[in-house]
Amino acid sequence: MHTDLKPALQQELANVLDFWMKHTVDERSGGFYGRLANDNTPDRFALKGSVLNARILWTFAAAFNATRKPEYLETARRAYDYINAYLVDKEFGGVLWCVDYSGQPVETQKQVYAIAFTVYAFAEYFRATGLEEAKEKAIGLYSLIQLYGYDCIYGGYEEAFSRDWKLPLKPGKETEIKKSMNTHLHILEAYATLYSVWPDAGLKGHLRDLLLVFHDKIVNRDTGHLYLFFDEQWNPKDTTVSYGHDIEASWLLQQAAEMLGDETLTKKFKILSLRMADAAAEGLDADGGLWQQTDVTGQKASEKQWWPQAEAIVGFVNAYRNTDDEKYLRLAENSWNFVQSHILDKEHGEWCWGIDADKQKLEEDKVGLWKCPYHNSRACLEVIRRL
Repeated sequence: MHTDLKPALQQELANVLDFWMKHTVDERSGGFYGRLANDNTPDRFALKGSVLNARILWTFAAAFNATRKPEYLETARRAYDYINAYLVDKEFGGVLWCVDYSGQPVETQKQVYAIAFTVYAFAEYFRATGLEEAKEKAIGLYSLIQLYGYDCIYGGYEEAFSRDWKLPLKPGKETEIKKSMNTHLHILEAYATLYSVWPDAGLKGHLRDLLLVFHDKIVNRDTGHLYLFFDEQWNPKDTTVSYGHDIEASWLLQQAAEMLGDETLTKKFKILSLRMADAAAEGLDADGGLWQQTDVTGQKASEKQWWPQAEAIVGFVNAYRNTDDEKYLRLAENSWNFVQSHILDKEHGEWCWGIDADKQKLEEDKVGLWKCPYHNSRACLEVIRRL
């Protein structure tokens, strides 16, 4: 094997993290800016979301765990302090969806997705610091997900609740949609990370159950793609294919199975992981980029966003490690080459949102409620570790 991926992504990790430390710290109002325009101009009055802040915390804690660079730990501490001061709901528990620039609550619903990301981040921060408070907070949030979010009849998890947890909120206008792949995927990564620092028997059982839900309900065994939306009883309610989620789940599921230390389960998910990586590869274009998704008619959408490219690099490296088949390593290298050619913002830094079918850059924000350092930094960290 010869590849320049590892040194290239070591450098890219430093580039991305330097960008976030230089451009996103909000010295005036605390924490980090909620929005940065494409040219790095900050919006000092933008909303500040729990998902963005949890992803910043996870990223810098994970980067510190890999590099031991003290400036990464300082940035993680800033995110941890902000989440605890403004986004953790001290009245009803859980985390708020978002606050205004000064930290006042704006959208107070309980999104299980956002709570899961905070579990993920707090557990990683505990790994970085040994701070028992961070682990206890992660366990507390996990307990709330299990108490309110778990479906005791059909398995899996609800999407969202009112601030006081009394009213379940559904993820879409179609009332028959009750569950989503995406929420389950991010509960899975949160629970796996928490299990790595707190090997509790109950948590182990819930993590195993989640893996089996993916194996038996969420992955289409005929195609290797993920179903995205379901009713309460796990009947699929959407035919869209998300290539980015296919390749992201391919390695996350296998990694979670390996954490449980069950050889039979690990073997099952190694097989499934390869099936999903091959399915995701159907979304690759000739330029190495991964199309966003298909629409309901099966036509590929006209965008290649930043995050599926990051997940493709990891997913295809994982497939290479599983098989020693260099074709997967070439796919990962092609993904990175696409990122360098079309996604890296060589003028302003970081990764742009993506490109359209004509290879024109999408003029979306550099930082926002969804635009974060987590996908690209994690891709760098995972590839460095695997190669």
